[in-house]
Amino acid sequence: MSISLQLYRLRDTFFTDMAGTLATVREIGLEQVEAFAFDRVPTEYRAALDAAGLSAASGHAGLVDAEDVARTLDAAAEVGIGLLIDPMVPAARWARAEDVARTAERLNEVAALAAPMGIEVGYHNHSWETSTLLDGRHALEVLADSLAPQVRLEVDAYWASVGGADTPALLRRLGERVAALHIKNGVVPAEPPVIPEAMEEVMAVIGPITRAQKPAGEGDIDLEAVLAAAPQDTIKVIELDDYDGDVLDAVRASYAWLSERGA
Repeated sequence: MSISLQLYRLRDTFFTDMAGTLATVREIGLEQVEAFAFDRVPTEYRAALDAAGLSAASGHAGLVDAEDVARTLDAAAEVGIGLLIDPMVPAARWARAEDVARTAERLNEVAALAAPMGIEVGYHNHSWETSTLLDGRHALEVLADSLAPQVRLEVDAYWASVGGADTPALLRRLGERVAALHIKNGVVPAEPPVIPEAMEEVMAVIGPITRAQKPAGEGDIDLEAVLAAAPQDTIKVIELDDYDGDVLDAVRASYAWLSERGA
């Protein structure tokens, strides 16, 4: 199966009890994870994954703005990450086509460095890449137009919807560019949030939205339509930025929901 779990949501316990956290993930039934902060201790990270019987199909790390991207790539290779995804470029850099083109150029450069190491490079959206329209198109699609063929996308179905996208239609337009999906649900505001340029102000806007997130089987988004629109071989990554409840119960519920649908 192609179901994975973004380990970032288990960040409260991950680095204090890596072995125990990963053992619990494996007990749920998962065999794959999406790594975060793996470049801190790549050797320990890989050993803990191996001990738990897990593999890192994908991982998140800053790439576009990385000061030492070679170090990040080396760490990803050591951990065994096959798809390395930049999780965020700030909202202020999506308002102009030339800024989006620069982001694409940098992703293309990193992808060229990663390819000989057997690593694919990708980008993960939040709401601003779909709420921002450039010539009537989502900025995420404008990015995709300038990406090299080997650069992939991880579409966060929740955030794309919060940004005002018809997410199944967006996925159909992006097609095989999409390598992974972030699967979560929740309350979708009637209007896309206006994201401030200053990063320190962003959480004041999106914080209440993250706390309204739900497991896959609950919420406003038609995730069955999302799954149907995505390429069959996409990695379905269970993920919650925040959750008002027991996060492991939410992971179990999402895993059961996806498993029932043959994901």
